[in-house]
Amino acid sequence: MHELTIACNIVELADAAAKSRRVKRLTLEIGELSGVTTDMMKFCFSEASEGTLLEGAQLKIIDVPARGLCRDCGAVFHTPDLYTSCTCGSFNLERLQGEELNVKSIEVEAATQH
Repeated sequence: MHELTIACNIVELADAAAKSRRVKRLTLEIGELSGVTTDMMKFCFSEASEGTLLEGAQLKIIDVPARGLCRDCGAVFHTPDLYTSCTCGSFNLERLQGEELNVKSIEVEAATQH
């Protein structure tokens, strides 16, 4: 359950970025081949954010499909696993997306004026 460690790190990062303001929404991009499951991340985020400025924040997850570029024929295609070949039969590909795990945005409450 490495998602818990990842969620704790994300909460720590977002908490620091929020600069003592409550976080309203956090948006993550999770690649299909990242090894992170969306449902487990949601559960772990809820647990990791308890008692922090992220508690109760909406977690939005953008699933990023895995795509590769065939270096032999130039086709761009879905690569649902690490061993997918191009329709031309080539395994000579460049991964374009699908392995990422990014914090895309952090939405915080407006700073209060004194």
